[in-house]
Amino acid sequence: MIDWNVAVQTGTRLVRPGPQVEPAEAREVVAQLRELSRIAHGHVRDFTGLPIEADPAPATIVDRPGWIRANVDGFRVVLEPLMERMAEQRGPGLLSGGPGGTVVQAVGSRVTGMQVGAILAYMAGRVLGQYELFLPPDPSGAAPAGRLTLVAPNIVYVEQELEVDTRDFRLWVCLHEETHRAQFTGVPWLRSYVQDQMTEFLLASDLDPGAMLDRLRDAAEAVADAVRGGEGNLIDAIQTPGQREILDRLTAVMTLVEGHGDYVMDAVGPEVVPSVRQIRERFQGRREGSSRLDRTIRRLLGIDLKMKQYAEGSRFVRRVVTEVGMAQFNRVWESPETLPTHAEIKEPALWMRRVLDPPVLDAPPPEANEA
Repeated sequence: MIDWNVAVQTGTRLVRPGPQVEPAEAREVVAQLRELSRIAHGHVRDFTGLPIEADPAPATIVDRPGWIRANVDGFRVVLEPLMERMAEQRGPGLLSGGPGGTVVQAVGSRVTGMQVGAILAYMAGRVLGQYELFLPPDPSGAAPAGRLTLVAPNIVYVEQELEVDTRDFRLWVCLHEETHRAQFTGVPWLRSYVQDQMTEFLLASDLDPGAMLDRLRDAAEAVADAVRGGEGNLIDAIQTPGQREILDRLTAVMTLVEGHGDYVMDAVGPEVVPSVRQIRERFQGRREGSSRLDRTIRRLLGIDLKMKQYAEGSRFVRRVVTEVGMAQFNRVWESPETLPTHAEIKEPALWMRRVLDPPVLDAPPPEANEA
């Protein structure tokens, strides 16, 4: 369904070059990001209380083409087994076996590869870092546990654009990404839960040609709506009714994960990142001050939805930690059943009443206990 080589070639050809720096400066940036990532890891471990290892693998520092190649590798790990299972569900027709079907599939896979590459080229200029959950098999036979990746050109570009303290900004970014590493290494079931939800979502696709045509029409309407400034996005347009319930669960957990990362990066304290308030204000202003074309693309790709997840998830974490403390908040990681629903993220009291013991809810907030 997707020609991955075409995706990489398209993405690396279309991606814009990063800021121009001298080789010595580039080496310095890479070295400092690795060191700040190690420092951030210790702060995240102490602040969150999650049971994570003290000395993890160093962060992987990449450029924009490197980020594209890494994500294509991750997509292949997740999607290729699913595509094989979906191919078995196909009925007769142009998408089935036979010479005609083979030609159609070959052409279609290249087109899809170019589309994936174009999206990755756009994203590669904006992503500051990520924790890669899905990696190719390790040649040594060991199961890969994930990898923390930082995109150096984008970090340098944003810190220059915002005119903020470079060390503070780099550490601030590392705090967010190290929180994701802590979540997926400190909570043993979380990685498989996310992958299972993704698998269910993809296998719930309706391969009926008529249904696919209806979703293509919906996608076209979503594009038109986004261009007019509406809220339409491709994620909502192309999903089937059966996928909506799965996507609600997946969105809820990712809202928690992203909001927790956003909360930690701001809450660790001015002693660690002295200019954190200035960085947050300018970074938020940058998110809101993009061009109309950029806002349209962001809506279509669901990036604005991700920004909303940051805000909603952060509010949820802040409210729970303020009322009952970090140790009680961490009960959210006990099992899939203790994850908040969409409704509970919007109203944290619902989650606290469902998950926490009544004596905890009746106790005064941590600030009052300390007094």
